[in-house]
Amino acid sequence: MIKKVLLAIALICPMLLSAQTLKIGLVNFDAIFQAMPETATADSQLKEVGDKYQAEFNKLNEEMNRLMDEYQKMADNELPAIKERKTRELSDYQQKLQQFEQTAMSDLQRMQNDLYGPIQQKISQAIESVGREANFSLIQMYAPQLTLYHAAPVEDITDAVKAKLGVK
Repeated sequence: MIKKVLLAIALICPMLLSAQTLKIGLVNFDAIFQAMPETATADSQLKEVGDKYQAEFNKLNEEMNRLMDEYQKMADNELPAIKERKTRELSDYQQKLQQFEQTAMSDLQRMQNDLYGPIQQKISQAIESVGREANFSLIQMYAPQLTLYHAAPVEDITDAVKAKLGVK
């Protein structure tokens, strides 16, 4: 009987000694991202390019409206060849307008990825660094709208990451 008790203690002790407390951190990535000075620069560059695309789109749209007005003002007794040419012209211009819009959106998305990617990488590295330094077992994104409840040992590390990055 004593051998069984000693064997049980011998098996349980290493498990108890090796057990660690989990240290869990929450980080508000969006708040950090918005606080970064690089984000404001990237936002202004994106706005500038977006405004240029919008101005060009407006010009193309005005031309489309002009062509549409011309077509609608054509007399019912207009020659079929002229009507067909105007219809084709209108259709081609509409495709041109849609293609421009798709290209502009694609360019803006690529530019956004190029500008925001390094910022996001920098934040991720800072989060990882804070996690290592403070011996966190897990760091999760903090989403207040998705979090129902959290308490100790969960710790908000957003300010620590901001400090690591030198932002307020």
